[in-house]
Amino acid sequence: MKTKTLLVSSFFLILIINITFGIVHSDNFNEFRIPNKVVKSLCKDTDDHKLCHDVLYPVKTSNPIDYIDVVVKNLMESVENAFNDMSNKLSSMENNESNNLGIKMALEDCKDMLQFAINELKASKVIITESSSIRSIHNRSVELKNLFGAVIAYQQSCLDGFSDTKSDNNKAMLHLQTDNYLDNVGKLTGLALDVVSEISHSTNVKSLVDNEGYPTWFSVDDRKLMAMGPIGATDNDVLVTVAKDGSGQYKTIVDAINAYPNNHQGRYIIYTKSGVYDEYIFVDKDKPNVFMFGDGPTKTIITGSKSFLQGIKTMRTATFSTVAEGFVARGIAFENTAGPRGHQAVAVRVQGDRSAFYDCIFRGYQDTLYVHAHRQYYRNCEISGTVDFIFGYSSTLIQDSKIILRMPYPHQNNTIVADGTEQKNMPTGIVVQNCVILAEAELLRNKLKVKSYLARPWKEYSRAVFIENVIGDVIQPEGYIPWTGEYPNIENSYMAEFGNSGEGAGVERRVDWAKGLISKEEAFQFTAAQFIQANTWLPITGIPFYNGFIREIN
Repeated sequence: MKTKTLLVSSFFLILIINITFGIVHSDNFNEFRIPNKVVKSLCKDTDDHKLCHDVLYPVKTSNPIDYIDVVVKNLMESVENAFNDMSNKLSSMENNESNNLGIKMALEDCKDMLQFAINELKASKVIITESSSIRSIHNRSVELKNLFGAVIAYQQSCLDGFSDTKSDNNKAMLHLQTDNYLDNVGKLTGLALDVVSEISHSTNVKSLVDNEGYPTWFSVDDRKLMAMGPIGATDNDVLVTVAKDGSGQYKTIVDAINAYPNNHQGRYIIYTKSGVYDEYIFVDKDKPNVFMFGDGPTKTIITGSKSFLQGIKTMRTATFSTVAEGFVARGIAFENTAGPRGHQAVAVRVQGDRSAFYDCIFRGYQDTLYVHAHRQYYRNCEISGTVDFIFGYSSTLIQDSKIILRMPYPHQNNTIVADGTEQKNMPTGIVVQNCVILAEAELLRNKLKVKSYLARPWKEYSRAVFIENVIGDVIQPEGYIPWTGEYPNIENSYMAEFGNSGEGAGVERRVDWAKGLISKEEAFQFTAAQFIQANTWLPITGIPFYNGFIREIN
């Protein structure tokens, strides 16, 4: 029997062939054969074989870096085309006052999301350019997947914005929702994730630590951040005070955020004194490493009341939004007081990478905490809500916190988690570890009338993992419910549990489509060190965290 086509793990053999014989040694047949084998290896486990072949086939080398590079190039062109399409649609709408305001908001938000996607792809291009070998690509695959996962988050957010828009013109809405531009962005980003995952899995190289003790995949900015040390430890840190009574530099948090120095290299520390701050706050991407702390979550409160019922897009309902890297908050309450009747009403939306919250309260009903994108960590917090009140497209870990279910709007079920993992190789999901899941008093009195669940699968590959929690009897024995509508998303979703206790922790009656109980080895990949690479960024925040499991459970 003839030898089969090279398996994925043969990248090193391919490189050895290249080095030993050299491209100059090959004739036309060899020039075709070796790259063709690489394409077959890279494409064999992708979701869209034709797309993978069409994109990669023109590459005539055996260097895997060239294949990643061409995928990102095609993806960047696709995102830019989608961005231009949104801009053109917006320009057309601005000349027609009769157009639907909801669609206009969706287009504006989508344009913003696509700009964020462009920024992520520029960052990925830097990583690829700096990579001189397959080993370096392997060592930085975590960062590449983090960036590509965010691009999917933005693409899906575009579609979400259009899907919850009310319009009299159904044909126009259908055109927007099925636009090839956004569809291409999703497919090409999925391909980028597949290719990076294939190379990472097939390369038998362990992640390395360099001579300075940093992971080899750390960027220059990562190294600068770690070199800062604990918050407040460097001369570059700036401290400002916000106080409603005028005893600080600023009376509003918005003013303090707007005063962020241009090109600031350290941390920007905002002490927010006791008070109820009724304002809508946005921390832009050009304001990294903001650290906000208050006098405690019962004393320093940021409040708002925007909701979907008012005709506002879900993303825009947030009382507090941050899209900047390295945001940290401590001792503050964030709330949206729209109530259950307001439907989607976000208290906090977090998009920036390596964001962390400690000793904070997130209070709302539907869609309380929007963990939008990138890596996020929550510790010693209280998160309350009703429907999908922890949701998003991020890699989020919540430890040592209280998850409180509230009384929903009539005829609604409660669901804690709605994760948006759309592609199988996205590094995303929502993990709840060592938390207490319970009901507030009003719901407790009505728990026989209102059903509450751990999660439901928002997108096709939705991931919700519950580890070492105390789960109260407010949770239904089934544990999970399908998504409503045309796509229940139960075939590929991952709803898993390990080491939980409490009256609601029994898995005997869990739905048969859930992953259910998993082994300790499988659960380990969702602990802090593995899932959000916590030991590479959380120490500088000063926030305590468990790197692995809390208890000895077999």
